[in-house]
Amino acid sequence: MDALAIELNETLKGSIADWFLSDYGKRMFFPIYGIVEQSAQAGKEAKLFNATTGMAVHNKKPIMVPFIRKQFTHLTEAQIVSYANSYGEAELRALWKEEIYRKNPSLNRCPISLPVVVPGLTGGVSQAASLFVNARDKVVCSDLYWENYDMILSGMRDAELAFFPFYTEEGSFNIDALCKAMVENGKEKQVTVILNFPNNPTGYTMLKNEAEELKKRVFALAEEGWKMNFIIDDAYFGLFYEDDIYKESLFSIFANLHENVMAIKIDGATKEHFVWGFRIGFMTYASKGLNEAQLKALEMKTAGSVRASVSNCSKTAQSILIEALKDGDYENDRKSYDEILEARYRRVKAAVDGYKGTRLKALPFNSGYFMCFEVDGNAELLRQKLLKEFAIGTISVKDRYLRVAFSAVDLEGIDELYAKIFEAVETL
Repeated sequence: MDALAIELNETLKGSIADWFLSDYGKRMFFPIYGIVEQSAQAGKEAKLFNATTGMAVHNKKPIMVPFIRKQFTHLTEAQIVSYANSYGEAELRALWKEEIYRKNPSLNRCPISLPVVVPGLTGGVSQAASLFVNARDKVVCSDLYWENYDMILSGMRDAELAFFPFYTEEGSFNIDALCKAMVENGKEKQVTVILNFPNNPTGYTMLKNEAEELKKRVFALAEEGWKMNFIIDDAYFGLFYEDDIYKESLFSIFANLHENVMAIKIDGATKEHFVWGFRIGFMTYASKGLNEAQLKALEMKTAGSVRASVSNCSKTAQSILIEALKDGDYENDRKSYDEILEARYRRVKAAVDGYKGTRLKALPFNSGYFMCFEVDGNAELLRQKLLKEFAIGTISVKDRYLRVAFSAVDLEGIDELYAKIFEAVETL
């Protein structure tokens, strides 16, 4: 094992992170004397010639083909085509950390790491799985979940997803089932959980009272000696459409709850800022038991893993986001699109509430991009019927549920969309 990895492991020794690091996570480090660090040092001190980074330069600017240059008007060559830092651009990381505090006031500015930039939310979940999940580990997850968890956790890491039912019979989030699954699938009072709100595929976010109850239950388990690692997938964070929703990340609850609880926040610009193809996500760590040096060690391991897998994330996308987050009008512009999605949500609610048939049951939803029907019949057959006979695309989940992304349909098309879904299912 590399000496730097050993040094980071020693820094984390005895902490909650030390309990959860995978074998890969223990081996990971950031090469502070490698090409990246030497290039960064040269960037500050090599005033005559800088012959370090594998990047082509002309007249002391990164080379840029004129056609590419013409596509950008406000960024410099360095902002567009140069390499980004493996940690992510320092200014963007600092801006995003402030965004986390702003959007999650109950954090009360408790210590959290600087976010590390990862290649989208998928990259964040993948990095968390690599660093904190070993082969044959069990990861607790709701039975309604983003299918890529299978590829990442089971396929890539050879872990086992231990499912609990997402809803109670009354249609609320099933906290009892979650806690039961944690206890039943934990090993030596240690368990990893992945939670996603607003949920994909259901479009459900926990209510305020549910979040408070979960907080109490997790604290009680921590007091009993349970060590818990919560991977918080905040892909659709901020798209909340009802007043009784818990409108902060669960990261706010777990970040400073107990020394036996660690939280990893995975979020990003992908959905929050409507820049899906930018592939810019963030990983942020917190625990009441982690000090500044330990948080920094986790940043270094994460940056090392980014360096080992994708090297760094898009410089162009990070540069644009930096400028956006500093712009005085940007947030209001962005919020206007949140309002467009909320209007669609309200129209969908009205359509669903007006459905008089018996073959579709809308699962509770209050946020995000999606809603789901439980189908009396085969959801995959319904999906195919909608596609072939009505030219409508939807997603079937487990042959039981039909996911509808109202985010992808303009407001004026919502009524027709749902009318045709209701028509199709009655003739299935």
